[in-house]
Amino acid sequence: MRGSGSDESRFRRSPSPPGRSRRPFCGVRTGAGSEAAAGGRCVVFRLDLSLVFLLELRRCGMARGCLRAVKGLMFAFNLLFWLGGCGILGVGIWLAATQGDFATLSSSFPSLSAANLLMVTGALVMAIGFVGCVGAIQEHKCLLLSFFLLLLLVFLLEATATILFFTYTEQIDRYAQQDLKQGLHLYGSAGNVGLTNAWSIIQTDFRCCGVSNYTDWFAVYNASRVPDSCCLEFSDGCGLHAPGTWWKAPCYETVKVWLQENLLAVGVFGLCTALVQILGLTFAMTMYCQVLQADRHCV
Repeated sequence: MRGSGSDESRFRRSPSPPGRSRRPFCGVRTGAGSEAAAGGRCVVFRLDLSLVFLLELRRCGMARGCLRAVKGLMFAFNLLFWLGGCGILGVGIWLAATQGDFATLSSSFPSLSAANLLMVTGALVMAIGFVGCVGAIQEHKCLLLSFFLLLLLVFLLEATATILFFTYTEQIDRYAQQDLKQGLHLYGSAGNVGLTNAWSIIQTDFRCCGVSNYTDWFAVYNASRVPDSCCLEFSDGCGLHAPGTWWKAPCYETVKVWLQENLLAVGVFGLCTALVQILGLTFAMTMYCQVLQADRHCV
């Protein structure tokens, strides 16, 4: 009996030596009783990591896809914007080259001619469109934000000028008439060929004379005389004839009525300009946000 007991003890499993641990499972040392549970948790953990990775890849792909779509729209819009600026600048240069003698009617702002206004506007539009094109191609956040701020500044200035114009219409009318009457004294003088030609064309085309009346010219000539462009039938020296041979309509009111009759076209042009600027602001901010999302999900 004692021998059998010693035989049984001979086959008993010896305890693990101290300091020797069991094999780690999933990076965590576990006991014999918890290996199955730890293995299950490890599989779930790895599945969770895979799902998170796939979701991040999907988000990155979606962000990149949206970015490409907005990038194409942004580039196309700014290309058209830039080409429009080129066209405006070209018309301004053409007017300056071929119609250089036609200048402003204002004596206070002698450089405020149609050609100069078109050239400045065209150059500004080209510069803003160039910033937008480069920002869209390079996906440059700083350039996109700069384009947005520049376009927003232009839009706010236009809106402010429009509000002020309709708010102070009477004051603007009085100042404009006074300034135009002062400009009459420069008519026919040396160095003011543009102003002289401008008044001659307006009085001939609109069949008017003077700013508020043909008598505005009496103070210019110090006599009862008007330019020959005020005559009903043009001839040299016809401005020295009797008032019955002159146009009676005031030029300021005649041009103002013409603008009011074409107010619909002016309003449509203004609304189209505002719509284009709002679309530019929307594209710029949308692409800026898409670039931020792509950088956040695809790092």
